[in-house]
Amino acid sequence: MSHAPITSVRTYVMVWVALLVLTVITYVVATFDFGMLNAPIALAVAGIKAALVVLVFMGVRYNTPLTKVVAVSGLFWLVIMFALTLNDYLTRGWLGIPGR
Repeated sequence: MSHAPITSVRTYVMVWVALLVLTVITYVVATFDFGMLNAPIALAVAGIKAALVVLVFMGVRYNTPLTKVVAVSGLFWLVIMFALTLNDYLTRGWLGIPGR
């Protein structure tokens, strides 16, 4: 019978500190104007925070390969849904209706 490795308290504290630092970075990005880079920077920081939570707190890091496949396929499905939504939004013609 195999046992999952026990994550140390030090790892949890380091991830907590990293999440706090990334939260401050999120605040700074929202406060200052970086032009066209605001959204990509905010999304990158949010992705890093989500990855830390999934890998460490949800235990995907030390879990079975099937769990990793399910997590990656969920992320892949989310990307597909965003791509389809953006494809629909970006290819629509704008109507010249006053007031809209």
